[in-house]
Amino acid sequence: MVIARLLAYLAFSVFCVLPANCLDTFTAAVYEHAVILPNFTTTPVSREEALVLMNQNLDILEEAITSAAKQGAQIIVTPEDGVYGVNFSRDTIYPYLEDIPDPEVNWIPCNHPKRFGDTQIQERLSCLAKSNSIYVVANIGDKKPCNASDPRCPPDGRYQYNTNVVFDSQGKLVARYHKQHLFMSESFHFNAPKDPEVVTFNTPFGKFGIFTCFDILFYDPAITLVKDFHVDTILFPTAWMDVLPHLSAIEFHSAWAMGMGVNLLASNLHRPQNRMTGSGIYAPDSPRAFHYDRKTEKGKLVLSQLDSHPYRPEVNWSSYASNIGALSTGNQEFKGSAFYDEYTFVELTGITGNYTVCQKDLCCHLNYQMSEKRSNEIYALGAFDGLHTVEGCYHLQVCTMLKCKTTNRHTCGASVDTASTRFEMFSLSGTFGTQYVFPEVLLSEVRLAPGEFKVTTFASFPQLIACERKYWFISKATEIIHISIGKRERLSLRIRKGTASSLCHKVLPPACSALLWTYQHTQGSLAIGMKNLSDTEKAALFI
Repeated sequence: MVIARLLAYLAFSVFCVLPANCLDTFTAAVYEHAVILPNFTTTPVSREEALVLMNQNLDILEEAITSAAKQGAQIIVTPEDGVYGVNFSRDTIYPYLEDIPDPEVNWIPCNHPKRFGDTQIQERLSCLAKSNSIYVVANIGDKKPCNASDPRCPPDGRYQYNTNVVFDSQGKLVARYHKQHLFMSESFHFNAPKDPEVVTFNTPFGKFGIFTCFDILFYDPAITLVKDFHVDTILFPTAWMDVLPHLSAIEFHSAWAMGMGVNLLASNLHRPQNRMTGSGIYAPDSPRAFHYDRKTEKGKLVLSQLDSHPYRPEVNWSSYASNIGALSTGNQEFKGSAFYDEYTFVELTGITGNYTVCQKDLCCHLNYQMSEKRSNEIYALGAFDGLHTVEGCYHLQVCTMLKCKTTNRHTCGASVDTASTRFEMFSLSGTFGTQYVFPEVLLSEVRLAPGEFKVTTFASFPQLIACERKYWFISKATEIIHISIGKRERLSLRIRKGTASSLCHKVLPPACSALLWTYQHTQGSLAIGMKNLSDTEKAALFI
C-alpha cells in the first residue's frame, strides 16, 4: 500500500584549497535538548547566577557534542534557547547576553578568551568545537550598545538579539546570525535587525546558510539563501511548537528541505508539555533521520550522512494541475477551520474518487483509492488561499487531504494525530501561484514516511509513480531518464527526440511484473503509457 494510516498530505504553498579537501558526503548531527530553565523572576539575576544555569545546559550539550564527534559527525546543531531557556523579560534576559563580534575579526575564543570582554559562553563553545574537531552551532544572546544618534535605539540604550553562532573545527567563530522574525512575546525582550541578515559560510563539505525558527515561514532570509546564494545546507536551531495538521516540526521542516532542494539540519527543544519536540536531518529526496517523542523527558542525539552538494531538480509545481480539467466534487462543499484559517472542503465519500475544490485562485485536484471505507473516520480535500493572521502574518496557498477529528465534517481541520484508514494510492496537485511549494505527508501518531513518496520531475510535472507496495521514481535530466525501483535497483534509459523506447518488464519486481512502461517523446515533452495493469497493481501519477 502506498501510504499506511495516512493522517494528512499537504503541499504549501566551496571552500577547497585542493580538490582532495572537498568531501562529497559528510556526517551531520542535531541534538534535541531538554533544556534546564531558570527560576521565574521579575528582577534580573547576577551574571554569575546566569553563568551557573548556562553552564548546566552546556554540560549536557558537551556530552552530545563529544558523542557526535566520536561517531564521526563533522557538524552538530543545538536548539534555539538551548543555553538559557525561555520565559524572560527584556531586563531579566540581559545577564545571559554577551557581546558577539562580527566573524570578520578572525577570533578563536578558546585561544583568546579576553579579547572581547566577558565572553565565557563563547569561550566554552569554541573550546568544545576545537577539542572535538567539529563545527558547533549554538543559539545565544547578543547585546550591542547604541545611543540617541540612532533613531532606532531602544530606550535602555542597547540592542538585544536572538543570535546563532557557528564555531569551526578549530574553534574559530565563522558565522553570526541575528534572528529577523521574532515570534510573539520574543519581541518584548529581543530586537530584530534593521534588515534581514543573509549569513553563509563555506566548509570542505559544502556551503552553509543559517536562520532561526520562525524565519522559515518567510521569504527573507530563508528563500533568499537558497535562491540567490545557492547554499547546500541550512542550519536551523528552533524552539518549535507543533500545530497540527500542517505545522508539526518534523512534517514541515522535512517538507521545506524537499521543496527548496537543500539539506536542513533542524534542532528543536524537547519540552513535550509545551508541544516542543521534533528534530531531524532532512535531505531534498527524503528525511534521513528524525526524532519525535512526546512521552519522555529525555534529550536525543540524531546523526546521519548527507550529500555535500545535493541534487536540486527544477520543479514546476503548478504545471500538471493547470493542464487538467476540474474533477467532479461529488458532493457539496463546506467550510472548516485549520489553525484559524477558513478552508473550503469536500468530503471523500467513497472508497475511491476524483475531486476538485477551489478557493480564490487556487484549485486542488485529488485522485485516491482507500483500502476500505471506515465508518468511524472521514477524510476531506481542502483548499485555502489567503492571509494567515494568527501567531504571525503571511500569505498561504494550501491543498490538503486530511482526516477529520470526528465523523462530523465540521471538525475537518481540527488537530488530529491518529488515523486508521489505509490508502492504496492518492495523487494531489494544485494551481499554486508560487514556485515555493512544500510537500508534506504525515502518518498516524505524527510519523514521517521516508522513502514512501518522492517528488521529482518527469516532463515538466513533479510526479511519483506507485504500484502496490513498490515505488518507481522518475526524473528528467537532459536526455536521461533515471528510474529507481524501491531502494535496491536502478537503471537509466536514454530517450532521444523522435524515438520511442520501452523498458522491459523483467526489471520490475514480481508484484508488478505485468506492468510495461512505454516512453514517447512528443512535441518537446515526455509521455508515459501503462499496459497490462491488473486491478491489484494499481498505478498512479502522484503530484
